[in-house]
Amino acid sequence: MKIDHKNQEFQAFPNFKGGDGQLNAKMFFDGKCRILSGELPAGSNIGMHTHEGNSEIIFVLEGTGTVICDGETEIVEAGNCHYCPEGSTHSFRNDTDSTIRFLAVVPEHHL
Repeated sequence: MKIDHKNQEFQAFPNFKGGDGQLNAKMFFDGKCRILSGELPAGSNIGMHTHEGNSEIIFVLEGTGTVICDGETEIVEAGNCHYCPEGSTHSFRNDTDSTIRFLAVVPEHHL
């Protein structure tokens, strides 16, 4: 299945998950998996949240950011991947002057 984010419009999500600034995203969701092309503008962050019933994989395409996952701080940059397993808590922050561009995959976990 081809997902064409290139021809979708970005949607703005202010204060996403309780964060500051906004997340801009092009999202696909089929009830089983969410796939999004995202931009985190300078000074924005995705608030701390726990993945219950799903996990998240973030591939950083452009820029540098800070992830806090289960209390551990990691710097992620273009070419890095961050994985937040089911049951873990994380946030994603852009403290730079440039936009972070990323691809995220959030598969639902069903028993």
